[in-house]
Amino acid sequence: MAKSPEKSEKKKARKSDAAAEATPVAKSPKKPSAPALSYDERKKFVSVIAKPLADEKLTKKVLKLAKRAAKRRQIKRGVKEVVKALRKGAKGLVVLAGDISPIDVLTHIPVVCEDAGVPYVYVPSKEELGAAALSKRPTSCMLVLPKAPLRKAGSEAPKDDEAEAKEVAEAYAECEKKMKELA
Repeated sequence: MAKSPEKSEKKKARKSDAAAEATPVAKSPKKPSAPALSYDERKKFVSVIAKPLADEKLTKKVLKLAKRAAKRRQIKRGVKEVVKALRKGAKGLVVLAGDISPIDVLTHIPVVCEDAGVPYVYVPSKEELGAAALSKRPTSCMLVLPKAPLRKAGSEAPKDDEAEAKEVAEAYAECEKKMKELA
């Protein structure tokens, strides 16, 4: 049986596509990213039930704290991890993204936080929350733990670790105080 001409043409096209992909092509220059939205513009996309919403100053402080905590592995990220940690009795600060759609994904977390006595606050952007967690993906919620988990017996703590831990603890205490005032 002879091959149909259509199949052989498709096969040739696939081979030429594969060869074109294999040859190095000069990368196009990176396109400049869209300009960052201001706090007021991001606030427009927040759900109506996202209360208490952090003001611009508190948002910056919380995201800065989250970034420092992420470097020290003091965070739990995502709905499943946060709820699991809260139900096991973990204490900390819960940061929720207000622009999640559908918001029903997060609506049970404030109730769990209130039952556990953990302060929580909404921030306007899931993208910024994900970036603060040192992730490339947007994040819907995050639990910032007050202390870093214990290190393994064989690893040594860096010399700067104590100073960094103190700075993070101070930032944590300040954010906790402001979040409790909002509630």
